[in-house]
Amino acid sequence: MPNRPLLCGYYGEHNLGDDALLTALLAQLPAGCDPLVTAFDREEVERCFGVRTVDRRRLASVLQALGGCDALVLGGGSLLQDVTSFGSLIYYTGLILRARLAGLPVLLWGQGLGPLRRRRSRLLVQRLLPLVQGITWRDAGSAALAAEWGVQAPVGSDPVWSLPAQCWQGPGGPIVLCWRPTRLLNDSGWAVLLQALDQVARRLDRPVHWLPFHREQDTGLLQELKERGLLPQGLEARSRELQVRTPEEACEQFHGAALVVSMRLHGLILAALAGAPCAALSYDPKVRRAADALACPCIDLETTALAAHQTGPLAQSWLSAAEIPPAGATIEQLRQQTAVHAALLHQQLG
Repeated sequence: MPNRPLLCGYYGEHNLGDDALLTALLAQLPAGCDPLVTAFDREEVERCFGVRTVDRRRLASVLQALGGCDALVLGGGSLLQDVTSFGSLIYYTGLILRARLAGLPVLLWGQGLGPLRRRRSRLLVQRLLPLVQGITWRDAGSAALAAEWGVQAPVGSDPVWSLPAQCWQGPGGPIVLCWRPTRLLNDSGWAVLLQALDQVARRLDRPVHWLPFHREQDTGLLQELKERGLLPQGLEARSRELQVRTPEEACEQFHGAALVVSMRLHGLILAALAGAPCAALSYDPKVRRAADALACPCIDLETTALAAHQTGPLAQSWLSAAEIPPAGATIEQLRQQTAVHAALLHQQLG
């Protein structure tokens, strides 16, 4: 059986969610596997995970490295999509085709499918999926889309749910935010969120910790909103930006939080695994799906134009969620649903 897989994903890009996916993938690999991992910050990934790496941004290097491997695993996230760019889809297409030409098995592990906004993208992926030897999807929507194209495969929850769950220790703790810049919010929309947050922080009398989940994209958002004159004075006095380097460090912050409000999918998942009370702001359907699974409050930024009259109800929904951790049975069910992803790896690589 193959035991030298190339694990391909958005690793080492300073995104805690993708690092959490790599943590979950490495934990599910069968014993005896010696993986090679595509990564941008190779030094950090090698130090944190103890694995060999290849520069994910140099396709020629990745294709060359594939020649020394005996399987290709596309590990978590939504890699077959064209929102990042059509070039990104071509990148993964090239890897899959090269692997199949070399006779190597290709596995799509815990994948989301799409969005595919271009007709040529959909046609390409329709032709690509039948070439793959094993697939597990992370959500029912992806599985349904693949089924429309004649590809049936098991569906589970996001692989990050397989990471250990903890007991919440946050009564009286801070409010923690995993917020990101987004084109879905103009100044008036941000003002509604910030005024609602100010009301919640004042009512609970808690500090507000801004946790950048993507080191480059999210760092400095607090300062940017302040410079744009959108931060209420009281909220500014309560706020500070944290710096964490690993999913484990993020979980330490979530573990003691009275409430985590996340725009980031894996921020929401890791907060729930840490036992923290949660609320979500959805910039992408994947965040809405996770919030629905947790039955936590969620505002859909794609479909909701935030207006001043929504400040009070939004603040009330966050207050109602504060200091009420998610149901343990729900967390355990979501964790159990990741078993299909481990089963795929053991069947194909074990």
